[in-house]
Amino acid sequence: METVKHGHHHLFHGEKKHEKTPEQQLKHHKHMGRLAKVGTVTAGAYALHEKHKAKKDPENAHSHRIKEEIAATVAVGGVVLVMHEHHEKKAAKKKIKEEKKKGNGH
Repeated sequence: METVKHGHHHLFHGEKKHEKTPEQQLKHHKHMGRLAKVGTVTAGAYALHEKHKAKKDPENAHSHRIKEEIAATVAVGGVVLVMHEHHEKKAAKKKIKEEKKKGNGH
């Protein structure tokens, strides 16, 4: 009888990670940086919204202040992520530049 190999792919079963080219890395980090910026702005806007709600709704002000602090913390984390992605994007650009130099024989 013939053994049939199933094409199942399971998480953590020795599948090798796909190595990205520097161009793919650059594109990925640009995209992630933009998403991080959007998330940061959104979290900041939500923090301001909750601050406003705390003033307008004194009965539930404590709840609104907690939500405001959480949103502000997320916004700060978003700024860190934006900075990280910017650094990674610069590294990918540098790698592309180095590869071009090697390819041209300089």
